[in-house]
Amino acid sequence: MSDKKINIAIVGLGFGAEFIPIYQKHPNAHLIAIAQRNASKLNELADAFGIEKRYTSFDELLEDPEIDAVHINTPIPNHGAQSIKALKAGKHVACTVPMATTVEECEEIVRLTAEKGLTYMMMETVLYAREFLYMKELYENGALGKVQFLKASHQQDMDGWPNYWPGLPPMHYATHCVGPVLGLTRGEAEYVSCFGSGTIREELIANYNSPYAVETTHIKFRNSDLSAQVYRSLFDVARQYRESFEVYGSKKSVEWPLIEGKPLVVHTAKKPEPEIPEEVESPDFAKLLPKEIQHFTTKGVYDSDEHQHLSFTQGAGHGGSHPHLVHEFVNALITGKAPYPNAKQSANITCVGILAHESAQKGGELIKLPEFTFED
Repeated sequence: MSDKKINIAIVGLGFGAEFIPIYQKHPNAHLIAIAQRNASKLNELADAFGIEKRYTSFDELLEDPEIDAVHINTPIPNHGAQSIKALKAGKHVACTVPMATTVEECEEIVRLTAEKGLTYMMMETVLYAREFLYMKELYENGALGKVQFLKASHQQDMDGWPNYWPGLPPMHYATHCVGPVLGLTRGEAEYVSCFGSGTIREELIANYNSPYAVETTHIKFRNSDLSAQVYRSLFDVARQYRESFEVYGSKKSVEWPLIEGKPLVVHTAKKPEPEIPEEVESPDFAKLLPKEIQHFTTKGVYDSDEHQHLSFTQGAGHGGSHPHLVHEFVNALITGKAPYPNAKQSANITCVGILAHESAQKGGELIKLPEFTFED
């Protein structure tokens, strides 16, 4: 392993605080700075983790010549603009989901990475959760046979979340379900069709002029016979938090449990009827990581639930994905190999949701993904 180190700054310290000790322990990362608008919280965390450089201004952080890369964990409306600023400043970028909230911002991020020779990675947790890695292993070793169909969902009650959430169109934050259906085969979405269903409360509708309680999208894969279905809800739908991903193959299929915490169900073709399904606990994939950060697949930063970020506790610890995300990004910067998902792949995943909502507003009209989201 190379002894080269990448100087990293973390921006946003709610969910972002979960990544501080992982970068500090990664053998090729040097966490030199953190940023947070709230100075007292910034200093509290910086003192706790022994971080010298502290910024309350994102613009000032970007002027620091020692910083090679930024990991952005700020509110969703800021992702696109801050990623663009960071790339213009010559920094590599990792950004929590979604990549951006407009197609235009996604296009600008793709353009800048190419123009400046920089690396961008959307830090989609599901793509590195142990359940996804288990299904990916089955796919890669041929155990699934021919993949025939994929399905995913992300349902969550967002009442009480920060100010930009109320009334958000479900598909505007769909990467947790779009990411795995495209990511398993490293496929690309060619076009989408989406229907809205139900109606959220009147006071929520006005915020985004979006009435839908649920949005359901079909995705047609590019250069493939595959399609996938994803569905998403945020308000006024009775459902336990669920980020599900299912794959149906000719030899084996894997289905997500209906209740969080239960085992996956693996179906094997041509067995006698009672023996077709079996419950399987996903193995942990810490073995794929440097030994220094392997233990982070089974715990977060804090030692009590009352201090965990809500996205972490509701998301069942994000399936042990955090150290995998860090390693994928840092390793890409060390080796020069593109991370997954890179800028174009991140744009394809993100634009599926943005354009799916547009499709719902047009009664399910087919909408093509833009060319800039396709790999050459």
